[in-house]
Amino acid sequence: MAEVVSVNISEEKGTVKREVPEIELKLRHGILGDAHAGDWHRQISLLAEESISTMRALLPGLQPGAFAENINTRGIELKVLPVGTRLRLGEAVVEVTQIGKECHSDCEIKKVTGKCVMPTEGIFAVVIKEGTVRRGDIIEVLKERGV
Repeated sequence: MAEVVSVNISEEKGTVKREVPEIELKLRHGILGDAHAGDWHRQISLLAEESISTMRALLPGLQPGAFAENINTRGIELKVLPVGTRLRLGEAVVEVTQIGKECHSDCEIKKVTGKCVMPTEGIFAVVIKEGTVRRGDIIEVLKERGV
């Protein structure tokens, strides 16, 4: 069963996100209080704990939010979800809009380890249904594009 492992925000762009007890997702905005919120296609970022674990072999002690991700997951292979897939995260529903992204001028993790998982394994989404998301919430795939 897929679940939310942590939820993370940062008040300023370019900083590591910190874990918080819950996040509030809003339509046409993203996460209340997060620097990357706004009416655009990358309101929320998700990264699988399984992807982070591969990086912990190179850099032990990586904490949630180290890759500037908002939601850490377990038990779902995010990187293979097609754009258009809808996920229920706790009370909220999001739709995948992008798989991966360019690393910001080689992030600190890439500088230290020589690689970063966010560009190839992280995903981005927009809010479809508002709600609260917390650690331990179940993740459910509602639909995939073309289904």
